[in-house]
Amino acid sequence: MLDQLLKLVKENAGDAIINNPSVPNQKNDLAINTMASSIFDNLKGQASLGNLGSLMDIFKGGGDLASNPLIKKISTGVIGDLMAKVGIDKAAATGIVNKLLPVIMNQLKHKANDPKDSSLGLDDIIGALGGGKGAGGILGKLKGLFG
Repeated sequence: MLDQLLKLVKENAGDAIINNPSVPNQKNDLAINTMASSIFDNLKGQASLGNLGSLMDIFKGGGDLASNPLIKKISTGVIGDLMAKVGIDKAAATGIVNKLLPVIMNQLKHKANDPKDSSLGLDDIIGALGGGKGAGGILGKLKGLFG
């Protein structure tokens, strides 16, 4: 899943990172990698906290991702990581996250639900978040929610 996130961030990094004067060119790759790993780590953290309903809303439900409380929590974490690891200010980090995170999460959701795209499915996401395929416990219940 992290590879898929990294690919999606790279594909969409244009104006948000690559052409952003707040991100020095020599730090573009660092910003891309930080964004992808931070999204993954924050999703994994939310899964471990048992935020099943919010995860289900992201990967299966409709609605506006920008208003999803889990996306807001992930945004805060990613902004902090960009500031700490890339060395950019809060306004620049917030701008990057506001531009990229909804796009990336929508594309990830689409990939997970597209029967024609076998690169990433809901089982893969659940497994990557720590549950393994056919997992028991909290992440096994999450898998059950997806049918």
